[in-house]
Amino acid sequence: MTSTDTRPAVSTAADSSTQWTPRLWGMLITLCIVLFLDGLDVSMIGVALPSIGTELHLGTSTLQWLVSGYVLGYGGLLLLGGRTADLLGRRKVFLIALAVFAIASLGGGLVSSAALLILTRFVKGLAAAFTAPTGLSIITTNFAEGPARNKALSIYTVFGAGGYSMGLLFGGLMTGFGWRWTFLLPFPIAIAALIAALYLVPKDKPAEEGGHDLLGALLSTAGMLLLVYTVVSAPQAGWASARTVLSFVAVAALFAGFVVVEKRVRYPLVRLGILKKPTLWRASLAIIAVAGSFFSWQFITTLYLQDTLGWTPLHLSLALLPVGVLVVASAFISDKLVDRFGTGPIIAVTMVIMALGYLMYLRLDTSPAYLTVLLPAVLLVGIGWVGFPAINIQATSGIDDDEQGLAAGVLQTSMQVGAAIVLAVTTAIISSGSHTGTSPAEALDNYRPGLQFAAGVAIAGALVALTAFLPKRRARKEAAKETEVALVG
Repeated sequence: MTSTDTRPAVSTAADSSTQWTPRLWGMLITLCIVLFLDGLDVSMIGVALPSIGTELHLGTSTLQWLVSGYVLGYGGLLLLGGRTADLLGRRKVFLIALAVFAIASLGGGLVSSAALLILTRFVKGLAAAFTAPTGLSIITTNFAEGPARNKALSIYTVFGAGGYSMGLLFGGLMTGFGWRWTFLLPFPIAIAALIAALYLVPKDKPAEEGGHDLLGALLSTAGMLLLVYTVVSAPQAGWASARTVLSFVAVAALFAGFVVVEKRVRYPLVRLGILKKPTLWRASLAIIAVAGSFFSWQFITTLYLQDTLGWTPLHLSLALLPVGVLVVASAFISDKLVDRFGTGPIIAVTMVIMALGYLMYLRLDTSPAYLTVLLPAVLLVGIGWVGFPAINIQATSGIDDDEQGLAAGVLQTSMQVGAAIVLAVTTAIISSGSHTGTSPAEALDNYRPGLQFAAGVAIAGALVALTAFLPKRRARKEAAKETEVALVG
């Protein structure tokens, strides 16, 4: 998420030969709580969407912006967030961003306008784009490389996964009292973390040289936002309408401008040459498939089971909770799996299993049995997330030390923005459906193409993951032919 700082850590730095002080533990737990809030916010809002739509009279395309607004704000400035922390000081950037996150949480629970609600979500995403990479950088500069840092990062990862898992449960509980509580709950937690960080996060010195790529950040964020907006609004405006066509042209111009800027600016947001690394682009495609298909699947599932079939938010949360449990479990077992089998096989196998889960979910009917229809699919989808840490490891393999942070940032940006775009396409598909009735059967007929698209995205990701083994197979065949020729000769 942000470049690893090779300068000596502050006086509180821990290595494998020293015992962690209470202050160091307190700092780590504070950073973990903030990451926990990021995961909590993403999953909790998903459960509340039907209630928000009913009270504020919002359509499907507007509701998806409550998800996309956050992930686009997050993904759009994620790379810039880490660089800003290096230039201005990690502690300062972390405290400011966390304060903004808290204020946006409070605002989201108080407003009643759809536009203002989406704006608060976007602002929270922007704040998370600075707290996430800065928090990681604070850890890497206060825990020495080796066992101490690995232990700290393992704890950090568990909290992030736990936030997503608990968000499913809290989302159901809070929505039962009113959807506004899903926005208000992070506020006191963020304030408490902010107060703790004031005392526990050590001061650091800004970088002595370097610069921002504000124009690159502006062009990339604008391009991503316009792309998602164009895809979402195209069904109503018409795919061949002048507005849609001109919007796509503008998107292409913005991204072309971004490429030009990155080639010429002294301190680019992204060194374009890094995108040629096979491990990085393959991992990026994998994470887009995993996150994009899942967000789309969860979005449709939430609307159908709650709005159409009348499930309560808590009922839905408990039904999807196995996914969260498996996400947490992956943080404990993934490193061992990677050590034994490598990243490629883990990613390929888990993505194939996830795709099978979505295909199994297509058996969904108007009165789905949980144990025989929903639970098997939910478990298979959850297993797909076990490969998530392996994707992170693959993205940074073979990358120079001074670009490890950049590679991680590219991967995270791909995840956030790619998921938003896939969700936008899914929303466009179900919004343009020909079935306009309100009966469960008609609603399911309208949602099914979206579920099929999500499954297709997962299958495409699995196929990309499997292509990693083609060169090895070809190399083995060529080696076998050479051996055969040698023996004949």
